[in-house]
Amino acid sequence: MAQSQTEQQSRRLPAGRQMSREGQRPWPADKVERWPIDRLIPYARNARTHSAEQVDQIAASIKEWGWTYPVLVGEDNTLIAGHGRVLAARKLRISEVPVMVATGWTEAQKKAYAIADNKLALNAGWDEALLGLEIGELDSVGFDIGLLGFGDSEIAALGAEDKVGLTDPDDVPDVPAEPVSRLGDVWLLGPHRLVCGDSTNASDVKKALGPVKPHLMVTDPPYGVEYDPAW
Repeated sequence: MAQSQTEQQSRRLPAGRQMSREGQRPWPADKVERWPIDRLIPYARNARTHSAEQVDQIAASIKEWGWTYPVLVGEDNTLIAGHGRVLAARKLRISEVPVMVATGWTEAQKKAYAIADNKLALNAGWDEALLGLEIGELDSVGFDIGLLGFGDSEIAALGAEDKVGLTDPDDVPDVPAEPVSRLGDVWLLGPHRLVCGDSTNASDVKKALGPVKPHLMVTDPPYGVEYDPAW
């Protein structure tokens, strides 16, 4: 049977540069190998940083779901993508890790992918309504949502956005025909005092302060109120 031009070309190319039927290099993801972790060489100029907290998060993720995303290395065993996962693996004392080899890549391609692999993920966004819904459902069934990588404040912010008041915040309630509190009333709220009155009226201020003796006298405008130390 006569071979196609593409098949003949593939046979002539050196290993690592063979072309697929579509005229493209084989994908690294087409073949996953398991390597001893000590065989991997960290890239000395890796610009992506990994805090101890993030490494702990990655380690917790590996413990929960296993290893789902192989690291990527060049043909010289140098890491291109996956430095954080390797740090987490060392923390967990994992001796072997899944590896994909980027065969036939130029130095420029490897450098560029090391940056793009991290930056492209950061360019994604969230549908915060759906995210809050998903996290809420996970929390309701008792799943450890700390494994998701979100901080407590981030999760709280998602929940706050879903809470809508029952009234328009600009609505002002009607004045009741029989008000509960009248001018001059003093309400005791534990150690606090709440006065229905005018903060520029010395008598009302005296009621609010109660037995407290202020250390300062304020006579400057716009208050026009003098705090008598005898209070």
